Parts: sequence; structure tokens; C-alpha cells
Amino acid sequence: MADKTYNAYAAAQKQFDDVADLIKLEEPLRVLLRQPSREYHFTIPVKMDDGSTKIFKGFRVQHNDARGPAKGGIRFHPEETIDTIRALSMWMTWKCAVVDIPLGGGKGGIVCDPREMTPGEQERLCRGYIRQLSRNMGPVQDVPAPDVMTNAQHMLWMLDEYEVIHNGRYPGAITGKPVGMGGSLGRTEATGYGVIYTLREALKALGIDIASTTASLQGFGNVAEHAARLYTALGGKIIAVSCWDNKDKKAYTYRKADGLDIERLAAIKDPFGTIDKEKALDLGCELLPGEDWIAQDVDIILPCALENQLTVDNFNKISKQVKVICEGANGPTAPECDELIKKSNIFLVPDFLCNAGGVTCSYFEQVQCNMNYFWPREEVLEKLDYKMTNAFAGVYRLAQEKGLYMRDAAYVIAINRVAEAVRLRGWV
Repeated sequence: MADKTYNAYAAAQKQFDDVADLIKLEEPLRVLLRQPSREYHFTIPVKMDDGSTKIFKGFRVQHNDARGPAKGGIRFHPEETIDTIRALSMWMTWKCAVVDIPLGGGKGGIVCDPREMTPGEQERLCRGYIRQLSRNMGPVQDVPAPDVMTNAQHMLWMLDEYEVIHNGRYPGAITGKPVGMGGSLGRTEATGYGVIYTLREALKALGIDIASTTASLQGFGNVAEHAARLYTALGGKIIAVSCWDNKDKKAYTYRKADGLDIERLAAIKDPFGTIDKEKALDLGCELLPGEDWIAQDVDIILPCALENQLTVDNFNKISKQVKVICEGANGPTAPECDELIKKSNIFLVPDFLCNAGGVTCSYFEQVQCNMNYFWPREEVLEKLDYKMTNAFAGVYRLAQEKGLYMRDAAYVIAINRVAEAVRLRGWV
């Protein structure tokens, strides 16, 4: 369950403030960049299958668009909050800047649980969301994409509603669509693959052969599954996977000392990342409490679920063997943990660099939609690898030159790029 005392927006602002002090950012830019440019709050009435009407709360936040249209996913989650959306929109600004793509930061969310809704109810919810937002989004304003518990089908319903309202075809208005309907090959794998591209580069920098490493993974949704697939394809071994069990309303860790078979695990999970517990036990998995993923004797831990998963309360459970933390999720590490990571001499690949593969491939999808010409999967992934590797190299080089923590180095690059765009536009 979420920690009710944790505020993702406060965490995002603290990270920003620390680096703004470091680079001596001028006051007007601090005030502008530490809060969103625009926010939309609205209600969405939906006719449910039983004939009743349910009212859902929706949000869209546009943090900054100095470098290009706002870009960011739409989350469906029963515990969604406006502060989480604010934080994620802010992180999206830095994410687009650190990988140097011409987009800004945005994020959206609906307080709902799609696991408890029929496909028809989900479709009506998606269309209702776009009806509320259609005047304030589009290919040159703000481009949504999938996020937690949303998928390509949700995006296509949203795009169809947008195109009906605006009486035309605007495939670049939303990304993460199905292939054949304006979606890009490679987009499904992109975020997870991007995580492993940066992990691969981190291990090279540390002089460690990826094939000799073991890892523990939190989450088994789209990002985690594809990260696991590529990591094991490169020779790594995943010892443990933790994920939420919607039936039992709790998390479990599935462990196998000689390595989990990711293909077989993926075959027994539902669309929301829940692994079938009984089938996992049949595969020989050991069943442990959900939080035990963090305590495994592995070389790498990959938090790929939700924010605030590495905290001062559980950090001491991390094995002395761990050499790398690769943040596949957004904001998985509480700000107070950064000092503990530094003292532990663990190499960190920060979230908005590590998981930028998704937005990078969304950018590629926009480019392809605008050209009405689509690249083969191999070309998409080759371009993604190039972008992620270059971004990692720039952050790592600055960290080495200035003696900076990797998160701080990534922030320095991102904030400077956005600040320069704001100055050049004459906003400050």
C-alpha cells in the first residue's frame, strides 16, 4: 500500500531545489521551474454497465513546454493524487531534456481501478477524459501516452474521441497506440529496454560483465517484464520478482535461487502485472513476502513499480553485495535515501535517465506519424539504444568530471537545458 505520509511532489521539488542551489539558478527560473505551468482538474461521469452513473476524478498537468509540446503518460490508479501527477510531470520535463528530445513535461491521471471495470466502462472513461481535455491537448500542445494500468487500446479509444471532436486525423496527438493504427514497433519494449541499455553502460563503466550478474526486480508490468527479458537475454540472472496480487490485495516476492524463467513467468501474468500465484508455485518458485525483493543477495536491484519504494526504513535490508540500483520506476527512491546510497558506494542510474526509453520511443512514434512512414522494429530499437547510450555517457562524464552523484549530474544537464530554452524564449 502507498505510504500516506510520502508526497512525490515535495520529493521532486526537493531534488530540484538541491540542484538549483548547486548550479546557482537565478530566482525567476527557480520559481518558474519548481511548479507546473498549467493544471486541469475535472470530473468524468461514466455510465456503468449496471445502469448506474459513476463520477471519476481526472487530472492533466503540464509542467513546462519551453523545449516543445508537453509529453507524458496517463495513469489509472485507485490512489492517484494531484501531487503525484505534479511530480511526474516535473520529472517528465527533466526526462525529455536529459535525453535531448524536443518535448516538455506533462502527466495525467484518473482516480479509478481498471481491474474492477469492464472493457466497455474503461472505453467510456477514456472517451470522457478526452472530452474534458480536448481543447488543451494535441500534437502541438500536449501529447499523452500510456502509463500505469493503461495500454495501447486505451490510447486508441482516446485518439478516436479526439479525432471525432476535431473532425480529422491527428495520429500524432497520442502515442503508445497499437501498431498498424499509428503505433511504433518497439514502443511496447522501449521503457524496459531503455532501463537495460543504461544498466549495460553502467556495468561497462564499473568494469563488470553483465553475464556474471544477478538481479532482483520489483514489479512485473510492461516495464519490468521487458527489462527482465533483455537483461536475461544479455546473460544476467533474475533471482527474485516482486509484484502485486490483485486477488489477495497484497504483494508477493517470487524467488528462485538458480534464476527465474522470465518467459514462463510472463506467460502466467495478467495484463496488470499480477503473476498467478499457484502457477508460479508449480514452476518451483519460492513464495516470500512482497518486500523481500529488496533483501536478496544480488548485484543489481531494479525498482520498476511505483514511487517511494526505497526508504530510510527499508534501506538497511539491501544486501552488501548490491553494486547498482537501476530506477525503472518514477521516483522509487525517497530523497533521504540518496545520502545512504552514496555512503554505501552503490552506483545509481537515476529514474528520469534510466526509464526515458518510453518517452524517447514515443517521440519516435510522433516523428513517424508526422511523416506517415514507419520504421522497422530493428531501426527503432537501434535509434533508442543510440539515444539512451549517448544520454548515459553525457551524465556519467559530467559526474566524473565534477565529482557529482549520478542523480545530481542528470539534473544539472536537464535543468540547464530547460533553463536555457526559457531564457532564449525571453520568458525570464
